[in-house]
Amino acid sequence: MTALNLAQPEDFDRLLPLVRAFHDEAQIVQDDAHRHAALMPLLEGSPHGATYLIGPGRAPIGYIVISFGWSVEFAGLDGFVDELYIRPGVRGRGIGTEVMSSLPKALAGAGLKALHLEVRRDNTRARKLYEKLRFFPRDDYCLLTREM
Repeated sequence: MTALNLAQPEDFDRLLPLVRAFHDEAQIVQDDAHRHAALMPLLEGSPHGATYLIGPGRAPIGYIVISFGWSVEFAGLDGFVDELYIRPGVRGRGIGTEVMSSLPKALAGAGLKALHLEVRRDNTRARKLYEKLRFFPRDDYCLLTREM
């Protein structure tokens, strides 16, 4: 089983290159100062989310960030997979499937009622994987965003 380790402040230097790589791949324009400001509260234990390193703690092969909220519809704590990244060299080995199978179970045990994620409509490979893991589109809903 692939290790999932809750990231701590001392993990920032191992996490940053992974986040940079994901942002490059996803065409997210952000500088390291912004990444530091976004990640450090989570690494320091903010109740608003958590970051997990995937793989060996000293040489992680990926990461996942979960943001927490509250849902009246789902009657409690819900989460949103904000970012999930696995290094390209180790993709296709079932690591993402393993993470997305085990982490929701662990979070449900901690009281999470629903876990949401966002995927590009044209990313059929990822959609297939997520649907296999029981993440389904909500046909009557779409995610809308307003940046502040």
